[in-house]
Amino acid sequence: MPETKKFLVAGEWKSGQETFEVTSPYDGEVVAQVGKPSEGDIERAAAAAHETFPSGRRLPVHARAEALMHISRRLGERLDEVAEIITRENGKPIKWAKFEAARAVSTFRWAAEECRHEQGSIMRLDTEASLGSRAGLIRRFPRGPVLAIAPFNFPVNLMAHKMAPALAVGAPVVMKPATQTPLGTLLLAELFAETDLPPGMCSALPIGGGQSEALVRDDRFAKISFTGSTEVGWGIKEKAPRKAVTMELGGNAGVIVHSDADLAKAAQRVAFGGYYQAGQSCISVQRVLVHADVAGEFNDKLVVEVEKLKNGDPMDPETDVGPLIDPAALDRISAWVDEAVQLGAEVLTGAKREDPFYRPTVLARTRPEMKVVQEEIFGPVITVGSYTDFEDALAEVNNTPFGLQAGVFTSDVKRLFLAQRELEVGGVIGNDVSAFRADQMPYGGVKDSGMGREGLRSAMDEMTDVKILVLSDVPL
Repeated sequence: MPETKKFLVAGEWKSGQETFEVTSPYDGEVVAQVGKPSEGDIERAAAAAHETFPSGRRLPVHARAEALMHISRRLGERLDEVAEIITRENGKPIKWAKFEAARAVSTFRWAAEECRHEQGSIMRLDTEASLGSRAGLIRRFPRGPVLAIAPFNFPVNLMAHKMAPALAVGAPVVMKPATQTPLGTLLLAELFAETDLPPGMCSALPIGGGQSEALVRDDRFAKISFTGSTEVGWGIKEKAPRKAVTMELGGNAGVIVHSDADLAKAAQRVAFGGYYQAGQSCISVQRVLVHADVAGEFNDKLVVEVEKLKNGDPMDPETDVGPLIDPAALDRISAWVDEAVQLGAEVLTGAKREDPFYRPTVLARTRPEMKVVQEEIFGPVITVGSYTDFEDALAEVNNTPFGLQAGVFTSDVKRLFLAQRELEVGGVIGNDVSAFRADQMPYGGVKDSGMGREGLRSAMDEMTDVKILVLSDVPL
């Protein structure tokens, strides 16, 4: 039996009176036993965050930045170990797990840099004779403790995008990972414990949704940062209407391939963007619209690229597409594809369930009302369609309740500017797929894809309030 993994409550590592199992999505092997926090543990974490906030917000820049750089360095030193943890608890192929681990190194480094570069601004207020000789010193201050809730699909880097900016602004953070994948968060807590920051600045609670509801409602948390399903996200907003909430929710990402695009590159990138996470990413490519003049050629190239992808043991460095997170996800994806085929969709490749995998799938001749088109499939399935007018393609990308990111392949920069203006999304990726994300860039969506932005500077702004000091009778 694996050793029980402890959780962190304000500097104290605890085993809990009960445990739960973390199992591999690939073979069902028990990866770890994890201690289950009690109600008392949860209360202690919340109380410690509240009690630590006054001192945390006064921490000097160098203390916060040095702690963040320590975590970044230690992640880099333990990169292979971090990647293996991601793969074993999540099922992500090891080559992509290493990429996620490296991104987390960058995320903490960016947070340290943004922390050091943070500056206020001066606003002249002598703009009217009646105002006198005044100036405003504008600075940002943390709102309060942060509740960070992250999903299973990027168990290290998505929590890093909540933990790092919170520590950067001096806000205590209580981290709640998905119970399917708590080990990455517990490792981040371990690295935090090596720093000189006050113990109450960080706790890690591997608890379920029912237990976390009390934290969502807890007035001691001024900010909630959530990544996960649309239903849960909007439910959090309803339960905590007065809190500052950042929500990165579902997606149904569209990619447009125009007739002047590099078709070989577009096919290769779509094959990457739709399947590298087994489609289990909010910005995975789901819908591809190709100009009618090149649709046949592009589809042929895409099928070739998709059929190169290898399902298999996620610890094998040759594996491209790993297992789905659980049988329920397999059931849903298989049912949606079967339904689309029964309604007339054409299978260009894939559409085969091979537990715990679903073969990378490309569907053509779909219709807007099909679930594989209208809803977020969150699996290794792409639909392809065609268009003749670019603006019609933009409208079709918008024809969904979601609006996270989209990709546009074209050699005409005017079309890219038009896409940025017209697409109802948080980000447009020019000549690449929707799945692209640089960790420092503003990231988030509109419509049912959420509200607010991550990306280190953006997240730090979301966790702080602007405060102005008016200086009166100063010589300007």
